[in-house]
Amino acid sequence: MTTEIKKPSLLGNLTVQILIAMIIGALLGIYIHNNYSEELAKEFSGYIKMLATVFIRLVQMIISPLVFTTLVVGIAKLGDIRAVGRIGGKALGWFFTASFISLLIGMFWVNLLQPGVGLNLSNVDVSTATEVTEKAQGFSAQNFIEHIIPKSIVEAMANNEILQIVIFSIFFGLAAASIGDHAKPVVRALDKTSHIILKMVNYVMKFAPLGVFGAIAAVFAIRNLDELLITYAKYFGSFLVGISSLWVFLLVIGYLFLKSRMTTLLKHIVSPLIIAFGTTSSEAVFPKLTEELERFGIKDKIVSFMLPLGYSFNLDGSMMYMTFASIFIAQAYGVHLDLGTQLTMLLVLMLTSKGIAGVPRASLVVVAATCGMFKIPIEGIALILPIDHFCDMFRSATNVLGNALATSVVGKWEDK
Repeated sequence: MTTEIKKPSLLGNLTVQILIAMIIGALLGIYIHNNYSEELAKEFSGYIKMLATVFIRLVQMIISPLVFTTLVVGIAKLGDIRAVGRIGGKALGWFFTASFISLLIGMFWVNLLQPGVGLNLSNVDVSTATEVTEKAQGFSAQNFIEHIIPKSIVEAMANNEILQIVIFSIFFGLAAASIGDHAKPVVRALDKTSHIILKMVNYVMKFAPLGVFGAIAAVFAIRNLDELLITYAKYFGSFLVGISSLWVFLLVIGYLFLKSRMTTLLKHIVSPLIIAFGTTSSEAVFPKLTEELERFGIKDKIVSFMLPLGYSFNLDGSMMYMTFASIFIAQAYGVHLDLGTQLTMLLVLMLTSKGIAGVPRASLVVVAATCGMFKIPIEGIALILPIDHFCDMFRSATNVLGNALATSVVGKWEDK
């Protein structure tokens, strides 16, 4: 007697659930915006956004222990400092190359399409940018270094500072590997802990459709999309051209290195991509992306080493946006930047952007700080704030694709 195996229904698929949640959230948000007063729409947005906040906080709850346990176990399994140096060298080489190319793509398209030229600045509310510009004014090389090096692992974990946790975990993992057999009980305990946390990921992901639904509904309830897109048509259209060309570049590179396996990788990461797009948070998919990359076949020690580094050093979508937004603001204010100045700006952005992924609106803070360095009015950030949420959806998804690709390629190199 044969037992028929039931296939999961289409509605039971997480990706399908998230897509449905996005559509329903957008329709509900548009309905609220069109049929209720601005005050009621804002109140509704505040309440419905709590669904997204709860989901993201659930994810943030497990990021620190997941990064620490998996990275320490991964380094201990690598065995020695030479293996860590080899993989770390490949990782950083990939990250800096990808960042430089992403910045160049942003610089190319903003110069070619010139979305900021001839922009009317009379209706810009500069006060909306106060929060970002204040953070940018406090941005310095000293703060940058202090942000990278943890003064307390407890504080770093409490604030989900991934790069700081990575640095502590690397030291801890190398020390454990150097001790040898004496450290095995600790490594085994951390290994078991990481598996428990990954099980928690499955529970948390049950809330993903609700989180995406809340995030999308909250935005559409208070934003007049038609008016926004008409006002920012040239800027948003130019940005989409730039981000699309970056996706084409990343996909071509992926197929060159991974061949037919690239298609399989895309199938594995489609849920993380959609969650990042809907919630505008690549951090929200870190645990799920870890799980999917291991299912794809990359060794856990590679995933646990590459992904935390990538989340600090390899944000391709954010990189592309930084040059695009900085030069756009310069164009809007009529500040001429020659090619040499733009290339210098590109290098400054590449260095100052590393390691600040945990800062809210990190991309905008770096853009504002860079504008200040090159005598571009930093209040110009107010120009892009109204449309930034929609740009951030594409940036976040691109960051996830870039990190998945980097981890997969380095994983393949290490297998050889």
